[in-house]
Amino acid sequence: MDPNSVKSTLSNFAFGNVMAAAARDYRKELLAQEKAQSSTSVNQEVDLDELMDDPELEKLHADRIAALKRQGHGEYREISEGDFLGEVTGSEKVVCHFYHKEFYRCKIMDKHLKALASKHLDTKFIKLDAENAPFFVTKLAVKTMPCVIIFRKGIAVDRLVGFQDLGGKDDFVTRTLEVVLIKKGIVSEKKNDEDDEDDVYDESKRKTVRSSLNQDSGSD
Repeated sequence: MDPNSVKSTLSNFAFGNVMAAAARDYRKELLAQEKAQSSTSVNQEVDLDELMDDPELEKLHADRIAALKRQGHGEYREISEGDFLGEVTGSEKVVCHFYHKEFYRCKIMDKHLKALASKHLDTKFIKLDAENAPFFVTKLAVKTMPCVIIFRKGIAVDRLVGFQDLGGKDDFVTRTLEVVLIKKGIVSEKKNDEDDEDDVYDESKRKTVRSSLNQDSGSD
């Protein structure tokens, strides 16, 4: 065998071993770097304030709000019997008020639901004239109005009949209705809620007090 050929072969083997060793070392280094990066990302603290200011996150939030509004969220709307199934199955959480246009208590309920609709965008708030919806009035056994039926994924899961869950009086505040709906799981508690939320009768009460005070001062 040619000595030069043997020498060349051994040299190639040695070079190959060196390259294999180098490749192993390189793979080890890469694995170590990946492990270090993974550990850093897991342990890295997230600044929530910076996250809230993230333009992409703000855009996602805005897009979600816009999508909800396209589905009829954010406002208290009247629907027809023909629209009923599409409305209650088109959103996960729906509050539907079966009302009679001549009933005073239905008008009171309307005011409170309108106030809540703009506040709780995750829930759809709608109303349906019971006189014009005989099929669903019968199917849902609506007998006393106002009747507020709560739907989840198109299924009627609960209801408020009259004002029996609201103290039985006409002068309840919007917060009372909101708390009942929170307990029933159809709306969520909002942070920094005021204690005197959205009392639609507050102004009339203040007028009554001012009138009383004026009368007292005039009699002195």
